[in-house]
Amino acid sequence: MKKYLFLLSIVFFSIETLFAEGVENEMNVMTFNIRLDAKVDGANQWTYRKDLAADLVRFYDVDIFGAQEVLHHQLADILERLPDFSYVGVGRTDGKTKGEYTPILYKKERFTLLKSGNFWLAEDMHIPGKKGWDAACERVATWAVFKDRKSGKEFFFLNTHLDHMGKVARHEGALLVLRQTAALAGDLPVILTGDFNAVQTDDPILVLTNPDDTSHLTDSRSIAGLRYGPSWSFHDFGRLSFEERPLIDYVFIRGNFNVLKHAVLAESLNHLFPSDHCPILTRMELK
Repeated sequence: MKKYLFLLSIVFFSIETLFAEGVENEMNVMTFNIRLDAKVDGANQWTYRKDLAADLVRFYDVDIFGAQEVLHHQLADILERLPDFSYVGVGRTDGKTKGEYTPILYKKERFTLLKSGNFWLAEDMHIPGKKGWDAACERVATWAVFKDRKSGKEFFFLNTHLDHMGKVARHEGALLVLRQTAALAGDLPVILTGDFNAVQTDDPILVLTNPDDTSHLTDSRSIAGLRYGPSWSFHDFGRLSFEERPLIDYVFIRGNFNVLKHAVLAESLNHLFPSDHCPILTRMELK
């Protein structure tokens, strides 16, 4: 009888350990274009949306996310409302605080920041505020290497916002992101988030996911065990018809990830949207 109870306790312990390891290795990852603070937005201006945007991140228990179109005072607003988070990133205009950030925000207690940096999507990627090729705007990418304190595993994270106009800049920008990801990440698992201003059949996405390129990435939506929400992400504060709404926000991965869930969060509160883009949420396991 004692031997039976002993064996049974080992079985229960093994099962508990298995599930515990699975939970430790899972994290909620988001990409979120928050829409810059612009007076022309009227009732959709940031001052009316900032609490809703922060509550969304808290409600879905996001562990780490890449944001786009973030002005410095918006970053301060987010950090004030999400005190458990820290960030890396710079303003794209001067490499300091001017212009839009593409910051990576992460839970301080869960992740240790090992190293980080920024580069511009341009011929000379080291010049702050540099417009690349035929781009309409200067574009920046922010990257970091993290160690997950729960699992002890390390991973590479990059967040960016691709140009919306320049055909050459869109192609070369995507190619630069892919090449820099390969160079900076090495053998680490990769998460790439961003607003790519491109649908799945557009050139920038084909560049990033080209299976003939050994450094290619995979759209997490395409391999998720469960997909939830619409097949679009940009809605212009609900003004676009459903037929016109494109999916242009992505969470890409490379490496030893198991994508459990992918959601496009098309939410509003009494006609107030958290942004003109839907946040994209993925739950993934770093194996």
